[in-house]
Amino acid sequence: MYKLVAVVLVLFFASIVRGQELVVRKDLKVGLVLSGGGAKGLAHIGALKIIEEAGVKIDYIGGTSMGAIVGSLYAAGYSATELDSIFKNTNLGSLIQDNLPRSAKTFYEKDDSERYAITLPFNNFKISVPTAYSGGQNIYNEFVRLLYPVKDIKEFKNLPIPFVCIATNVETGKEVILDKGYLPEAVMASGTLPSLFEPVSINGEILIDGGIVNNYPIDQVRALGADVIIGVDVQHGLSARDDLLSATEVLFQISNYRAATDMQKKSEETDVYIQPNIGEYSVLDFNKGDEIIKTGEAAAIKKFSELKTIAFNQLQRKKAIKKTTLQDTLIISRLIIDGSSNYSRGYVKGKLRFSIGEEITFDKLQQGILNLSATGNFKTNRYKLLKNGIGQDLILNLEEKPTKTFIRLGAHYDDLYKSAAIINLTRKNFLTKDAVASFDFILGDNVRYNMQYYIDKGTYWSLGINSRFNAFEEEIDFSLINDNYGVSGVSNINTINLDVTDLTNQIYVQTVFREELAFTLGAEHKFLKYSTRTLSGDESSVSTIPFHSSDNRIIFEKNNYISAYSQLIFDTYDDKYFPTRGLYFNGDFHFYLWSSDFNENFKEFSISKSRLGAAWPITKKLALNIETEGGFKLGTSSVAAFDYVLGGYGSTLINNFTSFIGYDFLSLPGNSYVKAYARLDYEIAPKNHFMLAANYANVEDDIFRTGEWFTSPNFSGYGIGYGVESFVGPIQLMYSWSPEEKGGNLFISLGYWF
Repeated sequence: MYKLVAVVLVLFFASIVRGQELVVRKDLKVGLVLSGGGAKGLAHIGALKIIEEAGVKIDYIGGTSMGAIVGSLYAAGYSATELDSIFKNTNLGSLIQDNLPRSAKTFYEKDDSERYAITLPFNNFKISVPTAYSGGQNIYNEFVRLLYPVKDIKEFKNLPIPFVCIATNVETGKEVILDKGYLPEAVMASGTLPSLFEPVSINGEILIDGGIVNNYPIDQVRALGADVIIGVDVQHGLSARDDLLSATEVLFQISNYRAATDMQKKSEETDVYIQPNIGEYSVLDFNKGDEIIKTGEAAAIKKFSELKTIAFNQLQRKKAIKKTTLQDTLIISRLIIDGSSNYSRGYVKGKLRFSIGEEITFDKLQQGILNLSATGNFKTNRYKLLKNGIGQDLILNLEEKPTKTFIRLGAHYDDLYKSAAIINLTRKNFLTKDAVASFDFILGDNVRYNMQYYIDKGTYWSLGINSRFNAFEEEIDFSLINDNYGVSGVSNINTINLDVTDLTNQIYVQTVFREELAFTLGAEHKFLKYSTRTLSGDESSVSTIPFHSSDNRIIFEKNNYISAYSQLIFDTYDDKYFPTRGLYFNGDFHFYLWSSDFNENFKEFSISKSRLGAAWPITKKLALNIETEGGFKLGTSSVAAFDYVLGGYGSTLINNFTSFIGYDFLSLPGNSYVKAYARLDYEIAPKNHFMLAANYANVEDDIFRTGEWFTSPNFSGYGIGYGVESFVGPIQLMYSWSPEEKGGNLFISLGYWF
């Protein structure tokens, strides 16, 4: 009886199979082809989700550009759902821009990046432009992290799913099939769009985006052994002129000339051809990832019955795909450095900021790599992590940038220095390894210069030499000078025009911890001159003792000073001008040992000041920044040139001039002060900030001795402002007022301060 039932069932199912005209195979091999297309390639993830839902098991994967990126991760063992999560939690647009966080830069590098708007290579007295918009370091870092579980698989056919991708030899224009090597490096080469990313060098070949020669590698997937091809094509043919709105779109159009012709034949050769409707999206629309992924799902659902048929033919499949999980930590037991001749091993290790042989997180590894990138000394670092038995080898391929000289440009306007343009000449490896020399020449209403020489030894003691010349004029309350210098015989004068000249030379040593904490010891020479034309030197009503007349000026201060100083800075602010998170501390101590004593009143004295701040996000768009600072003078010297003077709005004020909204520059003097400041910053649109600010202070002589610093504040100011992060630097408008003053002040700052 049982045998009869079994025979009937077999005949029944056989008739169904014949009715559907299926040829049942015991081991049907399915290949997946994923085309390139930039952000449009996120549709591959949606298609994969439906392919998995249909029960199809992929045996081989081939991809180009974005197809290679998604394909390599799937081949490494990530599921479509995991890929969805990975890409939704990754800001690809930001990674492509290769913006380096402030935390990756030393204090010298922070100052550099927050001073110039344009940096141009300068070789043999010829100015050139960078070879690419982005080095791609952030993208490569992510590839290394995500593909770490399969890092030691050199033959891509041995991956959980055999994989192949395509690149283009930039010298010959020929197709390069990448089926072995270091997987993150191969994937990076396949997706290196010309002018967007730096070319990748593999086995002596200079490689760029494979989409130029083969954007849909169906033949290569068949060659792996595929019987059936499922293809996801996110190309959209050639664009009309109205859609070519960026250089990147134009480059994709050029690379699509050949692909558009080839796809007619290749689509016919594809058994299940999935073409998402992505015509309305651009290759850089990574911020629309959710929408693009859904287009992939929608297109694959239309082919669901065909996918189910393929899955039915894989019922006899024996091998299950080994799934991959992200790893958070690793141990680097050996550091191998290749390629660097002008930078010492100590310099490189100092930048990496982690110890060999200790367990570290991937975040810490990536931070170290970004520290190296922030120096600007190396091309994109295609480093490798390979197993060595007891841990991992970190192999750094440090290809030095051939350009050592740069021209840097910037422009700025503020209410103190007025209009200014900066021209900088920077030379790396000047005189010795690990060194950089920089000279700023500043033209405008006030001519200035700034020279720096820095030998960077990381956590070891670095050496620096600075020279700076500043000059400006400011209309100030006459009492500020009269109270400190005791001018007699003058009446009916409320304000004077004060000329300030400052020449400062420093030599120092500095040690840095994790790019965030720096301790400095140094010696300083300063020449300081205060003078005015408002009071002429030959007026009999002006007491010229101890003041000296020169060129129809009254000179209040004309001294050389020698001091020793120390400084401790801790800075984790994510932005200098619009911080939304992080901590800040700056403590400075100067001991003045000698003076040329122009006013015959010098005695040894010291000046100490500190500033402490914190910033944190309240909501996604709203951040709060709170700071407090103070300073005091020690000693009985009557020298007033280094007293604290509050007022104005700015980021880089010299000596002990301190910003204080509600009052104009150089308004509130004293040899000691305390100040509190708070600012709410609401980002009403990307890089557009609406700000509300308030500050309070006590400032006069000896407030710490008299206890005045602990009383309610004598001075206050409030402000409402607007700021924009532009390519020339921050543009800021701040209207401020004070209950103690009549009227208000509108402060304007355009561009980076220098």
